[in-house]
Amino acid sequence: MSIYQTKLLPWEDQTNNTMFNTDTYKRRREVLQQNIQAKGILLFLGNIENPINFADNASHFRQDSTFLYYFGIQQPHLAAIIDLDEHKTIVFGDEMSMDAIVWMGRQETLKEKCEKAGVVETRPYADLAIYLATAMSVKRNIHYLPPYQSFNKILLSELLHISIVDFKPSVPMIQAIVAQREIKEAQEIVQIEEALKVSNQMHLLAMRMAKPGVKEYEIVSAIQNVAGSHNCELAYNSIVTINGGILHNHYKMNTLQSGKLLLNDSGCETPMGYASDLTRTYPVDKTFTPEQRDLYNVVLNSFEGAKAE
Repeated sequence: MSIYQTKLLPWEDQTNNTMFNTDTYKRRREVLQQNIQAKGILLFLGNIENPINFADNASHFRQDSTFLYYFGIQQPHLAAIIDLDEHKTIVFGDEMSMDAIVWMGRQETLKEKCEKAGVVETRPYADLAIYLATAMSVKRNIHYLPPYQSFNKILLSELLHISIVDFKPSVPMIQAIVAQREIKEAQEIVQIEEALKVSNQMHLLAMRMAKPGVKEYEIVSAIQNVAGSHNCELAYNSIVTINGGILHNHYKMNTLQSGKLLLNDSGCETPMGYASDLTRTYPVDKTFTPEQRDLYNVVLNSFEGAKAE
């Protein structure tokens, strides 16, 4: 077995899941509605595919985490509302066109995905603007979270007829969601542990590869292969560098040299969107120099002390 190959983990078959069971999403939405101190409409905007250099060449799609938490559907160009006054939950999105089916093959329909999330009502994406306009015409409150994708900033501005600089995200919605999501369910902890197990393999491989003459990008490529071999994505762009003093250093062309330290800041994300984030620093040589060991122990003792508090 080469250093690039990894054994399948005991829980490997679980990573094919992309959603929890239906009751999970229904219960989460029910808890949110019970706890939020507000009336009106809760608006959830899903993410879109972001083109790299033209429309059909997009970056890896990552659904909005809050949308995933309450609806579980990993599909671009969706939105959803929870109508607190009328006790409705609606997902807005479009089914695949014939052109899309020819291009990508027949897939699970949006309606089928919504049923798995416990949502019985779906409407075309264009109906979202109509629904919100009707609500605003009678002065109903529209609650929303701070948008971070440029597309959703523009979309929200158009839907609510306000400037981006005048956005006022809903404090009650933010507080209710944070209070709910910060306490992890047992099934969420399983997902986090899965991400940690894969990331552990990524870091151990990087340690084995670290030796004089190796390029930083060779290690990056190898740990990305480990994540992919377990059906995971990188949680973020890996930072693998001999210049660890430069924060978020994404330059990867350096050659590892004797006497240097290597910093590896990398993690992976499971298909259900749960991630790990690990950072380790170790010598390019087989052992630390005395000075490196002293510095390492300062950080290690600080960590151990904080952990013991």
